[in-house]
Amino acid sequence: EVVEEEEEISVPFAVIEEVPVFPGCEGVSREEQRTCFQQKIQEHIARNFQYPETATELGIQGKVYVLFYIGTDGQVAGIETRGPDKMLEAEARRIIASLPQMKPGRQRNKNVRVPFSIPINFKLL
Repeated sequence: EVVEEEEEISVPFAVIEEVPVFPGCEGVSREEQRTCFQQKIQEHIARNFQYPETATELGIQGKVYVLFYIGTDGQVAGIETRGPDKMLEAEARRIIASLPQMKPGRQRNKNVRVPFSIPINFKLL
């Protein structure tokens, strides 16, 4: 018996009909959902950010680009990072992996996978 697995469709954040809903963004209009989502991600990063001690000592800084998706179950998955140093990439991955479960994005009344990318800037003061 062959069970055909349904292809997971990815719909970009910029064009999806219903963006994933970050906890705390439930009561706002569809237009505000995008802004609320992006704001909550930024707040999450700021709240959970820990500069790696060794990176501080070595004066390592720079921007880490993080690409991930919010799956059809609302969980963050597929985290990829690109940055100037493995320590910074690991911290960026840790922050994004700790994002809460969300209400999944929807397109034509179906849950879809939504890719999202964000730069995290590691800057020493």
